[in-house]
Amino acid sequence: MGSKYKDKDGGVVLSFGGQWVSWAHTAVAYTAFLSALIIGVALHYRKIVQNEFYGYPDEWFPSVSATIGDRYPERSFFMIFIAITSGPRFALVGLWYLLTRRPGSKLPGFVASMGLLRTLTCGGWTYITSTDDHDWHDILMISYIVATLPWTTGCIALSPANPTAIKYRKYLAGAFFGTLVPLIYFFIQHKVHRVAGAYTTYAFFEWALIILDVGFDAVTALDFSTFEVLVKDVKGTSKGENLSSVPSAVLEKEQDKVTAGVFSLRFTWIEALDTAADVYHGFVFWSMLTSLGLLVWFFPLWHMGISGYEAFVLVSISPVLLAGPLRPVIISNLRVIHVLSLAGVAAYLVIDPVYRLFTVGFGVALATLGWVGTLYAESMHETRFESKLLGLMVGLILSSTAKFAWQTNNPIWPIMHGANGGCNATGLVLGLFAALRFTRKAPLTSGSAPDGKLGGSALLAAFGVGGLFFGLHSLLSDTSTMILWVWEGFPIRGPYFSTHGWCTLAAMSLGLFAGISKPSLAGSWTHYAMGTAGAMLLTFFSHWTGYYGGLALAFYLMAVAVPLISTACKKSPATTFGLGFGIYIFLVLFHVWVVAYAFVPGGPLVREHTDWIMYVTMGLLGAGVFNYNASQPPKRQQQQKPRRSSPSQHRKYFAVSTLVVNVLFLCAAFRRFPTNDYKPYHGEDRVLTAGIWTIHFSLDNDMWSSEYRMRDLIKEMELDVVGLLESDLQRIIMGNRDTTQFLAEDLGMYVDYGPGPNKHTWGAALLSKFPIVESRHHLLPSPVGELAPAIHATLDVYGELVDVFVFHSGQEEDPEDRRLQSEYLARLMGSTPRPAVLLSYLVTKPLEGNYNTYVSATSGMHDVDRTDWDRWCEYILYKGLRRVGYARVSRSTITDTELQVGKFVVPRSAAEAAQLEARPADERDRRAQEHEVPAGWRFPAMFRGNGVRDHRYHVFDEPRYFN
Repeated sequence: MGSKYKDKDGGVVLSFGGQWVSWAHTAVAYTAFLSALIIGVALHYRKIVQNEFYGYPDEWFPSVSATIGDRYPERSFFMIFIAITSGPRFALVGLWYLLTRRPGSKLPGFVASMGLLRTLTCGGWTYITSTDDHDWHDILMISYIVATLPWTTGCIALSPANPTAIKYRKYLAGAFFGTLVPLIYFFIQHKVHRVAGAYTTYAFFEWALIILDVGFDAVTALDFSTFEVLVKDVKGTSKGENLSSVPSAVLEKEQDKVTAGVFSLRFTWIEALDTAADVYHGFVFWSMLTSLGLLVWFFPLWHMGISGYEAFVLVSISPVLLAGPLRPVIISNLRVIHVLSLAGVAAYLVIDPVYRLFTVGFGVALATLGWVGTLYAESMHETRFESKLLGLMVGLILSSTAKFAWQTNNPIWPIMHGANGGCNATGLVLGLFAALRFTRKAPLTSGSAPDGKLGGSALLAAFGVGGLFFGLHSLLSDTSTMILWVWEGFPIRGPYFSTHGWCTLAAMSLGLFAGISKPSLAGSWTHYAMGTAGAMLLTFFSHWTGYYGGLALAFYLMAVAVPLISTACKKSPATTFGLGFGIYIFLVLFHVWVVAYAFVPGGPLVREHTDWIMYVTMGLLGAGVFNYNASQPPKRQQQQKPRRSSPSQHRKYFAVSTLVVNVLFLCAAFRRFPTNDYKPYHGEDRVLTAGIWTIHFSLDNDMWSSEYRMRDLIKEMELDVVGLLESDLQRIIMGNRDTTQFLAEDLGMYVDYGPGPNKHTWGAALLSKFPIVESRHHLLPSPVGELAPAIHATLDVYGELVDVFVFHSGQEEDPEDRRLQSEYLARLMGSTPRPAVLLSYLVTKPLEGNYNTYVSATSGMHDVDRTDWDRWCEYILYKGLRRVGYARVSRSTITDTELQVGKFVVPRSAAEAAQLEARPADERDRRAQEHEVPAGWRFPAMFRGNGVRDHRYHVFDEPRYFN
């Protein structure tokens, strides 16, 4: 390792080639992990292969975390060597910066900072185990993974002119990120599905990530041979000299293939701020548009019929004002319009629901007008138009990400405020800055000039716009919507909302940039056929097959948005967007009518025809595609147009912003991953506390989202199992929400959403502290009125199987429906020999009519309290269990229906359950005083008297107990 400079630089005592930094880092890092693995297998093999569900021989290979975890001495060996690794690691990052720095380029500094961040966070998650501090371990692990992406792609982008090194980096990076897919899959198989042996397979992929991660950094040995540590650059590579025989243009092209040209952009704060403003302003538009239907829905919901406020759905046809002499006036004042549109975000300050709706309607009208005016005005300049269009579409991706992070509520919706998790004030301030930045450049045209002579039809363009915006809003404004379309209950046989939501977002992101880079392909009939096939799979199939169709449709909708909107902007915006949003409104109402057919004029004509909606949507998109192709110049002229050799600067900025949004989504997904740490409240007493609650679509009496208030009551009433009715919110008019996600994750419960949004019911859901072994969804006979949903679930309750039924009967106006439904459900409940509980909405008087079908020899069910005469809707029935308590709790202003709760003790065997059933009715119904029952059987005392937050025991003024 002697230096050839030693003679002339006589003061040099030691020198060595820079590649030895890489080799030292590689050797010590691998030694840290492999020494822990070898020692762990030798000393604690069965302990480190044991996980929360299985041990040897089902699981036979340890994961990385189990190997380097808390056990002595393997953890000590790992920590010693990983500490030694830090020296070569810091040196490696420093040498890489020295090798790649260039005058005027900020990228090498950024990549080096990511390398330092990875080094520090690696030390964090390896020295702070999940046992030490689970939250900080997760935070540091997420930070490490997030920093790995820019480090890896940045190293490829900055690779010196060394084809071998570039090739290895591409292979290793591709293998690393490709390994994440099966890694996540097998982790879900283990954590969610509890598949024996899945964790062992997961462990192999986890170890592969370690090998590939360290191996990627080992490639620097091929580049650091140009250094000799003194430190001197002995070959001049750090001065930018090309030592390769391969032309630099070829190498740059290879690098851009991997990085999509992102790292070749010339970074400036001005362009970065412009991009952020465009995206955030797009986010604000989608936030306001998706909130409008939710606010409108509040009024017919509480009036139980047409209220008149439904007319506010028409505000989005405001682009009709872009006609005639008004067009130049509007386009000349776009900044004012965009700023005033923020009234839709500021609406949370308006307490009265009526005026809040007025405010949001005003904001949506101006936002739609402003965005259409902007797109039309910028359409004459390709780059500026693309930037605004990308801002709008990436804004939709950001909106879906925010909803995922807030468990399907948007934090700046007007139904949110500080008390229920809203970030409205922050959103408003950022929105003001974004709107001012978004409009900082004057429009390129006053709009007074006649529209161009582009071929095609404004009418067909409007059809395409209407179908497009409806498809984006109804299916892609929340990543769990299509997942719940294909959901069929337990065991899980398809995607799950918290673990697979990113797949929807990834398809959206890829589709958007496919449309930007190849608009002619996105607007082709071949692509349309792919999108149509995906729509049909989503509509008619469940589980993974249906979801794969949904992903294809998500990709298609985002891609085809580019050619359809681009073409529409070349025509009169009053026609293409004014009429287009009119068609969108028609589809929104159609979307409501298919489920609300019992309450709206002409409803029976479209009853349960979501398939018709999909046909119409794809037909409208087909009209838009036809118009796009008709408006294109002849192929000969297209061939004469110059082709771009690489993506322009603005596309790269938006690609980076989309990547950042995706990373934020993945961070939220990591935090939301199911923990399976679900424990009943009184397990030592084998008590099952079950409740039924009609939650009225999670809007309280003052039009605020009610999840937090519901969560508090469910937790304080110590419910182990709860049935929720009127819980299907996955429609435009309900905000494409899912209350059960927040409740399940916050309360630590399993959840079955029940029949999905394409099943045309108002919803039935089940939350359980006990594992849901199996569940089936039923649509009960409803020849005239609304469909009656039911869930039949089998729970593992203290080692015994218990069936739980959640059911919402038809309305009072349809007695024949309710009779048929009572007979169906009685047979269904009677079909199980296991202990069972019914949590229901029956619409009958106690001891009369259909009540005697539900409580009968056919069903085998008993009323939780036959003496409670003051019931009409909610009932709890049971069999094969020891009923020990019953209570009714007032709702406060959360909903229009109280919470009813029953307490049951689960028998230890089928024989004990049979003995309970053999008891005579008078013995089974014998009342007891609270002091006569064990403490674990009692209801919480906090709701006695005046209770808390207007929740109190009422009707009886106290719970009832039974011997």
